[in-house]
Amino acid sequence: MADHDVIILGAGAAGMMCAAVAGQRGRQVLLADHADAPGKKILISGGGRCNFTNLHTAPDRYLSANPHFAKSALGRYGAQDFIALVERYGIAWHEKTLGQLFCDGSARQIVAMLVEECARGGVTMALGRPVSDIAHGDGLYRVRLGDTEHRAPALVLATGGPSIPKMGATGFAYDVARQFGLAVVQPRPALVPFTLGPDELLFQSLSGVSADVAVRWNKTRFREAALFTHRGLSGPAMLQISSYWQHRTAIQVDFLPDRPADWLLAQKRDRPRTSLRRVLGQALTERLADTLLERIGVQGEVGNLSDRTLRQVAARLSDWPFTPSGTEGYAKAEVTVGGIATAGLSSRTMEATKAPGLYAIGEAVDVTGWLGGYNFQWAWASGWAAGQAV
Repeated sequence: MADHDVIILGAGAAGMMCAAVAGQRGRQVLLADHADAPGKKILISGGGRCNFTNLHTAPDRYLSANPHFAKSALGRYGAQDFIALVERYGIAWHEKTLGQLFCDGSARQIVAMLVEECARGGVTMALGRPVSDIAHGDGLYRVRLGDTEHRAPALVLATGGPSIPKMGATGFAYDVARQFGLAVVQPRPALVPFTLGPDELLFQSLSGVSADVAVRWNKTRFREAALFTHRGLSGPAMLQISSYWQHRTAIQVDFLPDRPADWLLAQKRDRPRTSLRRVLGQALTERLADTLLERIGVQGEVGNLSDRTLRQVAARLSDWPFTPSGTEGYAKAEVTVGGIATAGLSSRTMEATKAPGLYAIGEAVDVTGWLGGYNFQWAWASGWAAGQAV
């Protein structure tokens, strides 16, 4: 005998969205989480203001072994749908940059809205209750929370990935997926700062310096701020490219993305008596210019340097290679690339083809968005899709 229509594991963004949608369709929903309060990762997102979606959401801004998988859910529940929900609750918001939407107030407003949406759907919440066992038989999923067994014909995995373990994040969803015969694409940290090795020690002196750069890895390019840290490279540009980067490969940084190739020759014509250090210090910052010039090994007044030398300096500054020694790992990663393989899921309903009644949504799935609200939009869209189907 089932005591619920659906059990959802994980009271984060995707889980609460799914629970609210299913509950408001008349389903008896149990939403369980090992944490004692819902939406803990939402609360720390966006500096506490929750970058809850992005106006430019499109499938090509997501990484997945199947780049087409996200199209269906994102197409049926888009940024405007979530904005309409936010506005229905009177939550004030603003666009920061590049289509990123934030609460004017606090991320707590988004959590409170989702909790209220769950209440409207009559969702039962079981918080502070870790899962001790999951089994399946006679068409029912049996989930043991502490000493109590709950049964339902549908089970939704919404427990996210292993990023930010201090929030209690684990690879739990992958273990359950494997238990029911689903494949898992090797997970790795994403939207994560890089570390630099001892040969790049020179750049440690720049800790705290930021610059507007273009960063490239293979054919992927981002134009945003980069930040030097005492361990390596961070800032939006670096977090973005980290999702694509592969170990033991270089990233290329353009420190002067707005300058034409021969801009130093123009400086030589216009201000020949000015030192190269001063010219670069005005284009970048003095600390950054000094460090880059120290590595290049060119000094002097621009009028005394050959055109060829100036071209080489400009070329080096526009295509500077860094080979990171690694990343700061899951502890600092905002999300996880990889996860439950989309090949075994329906893109329309998020249901596992091999295990009827089992669904996977949100970050647990091998769909990872860019920085800037894209991962929340995937949580809302995949949660909505499963909530319509369970």
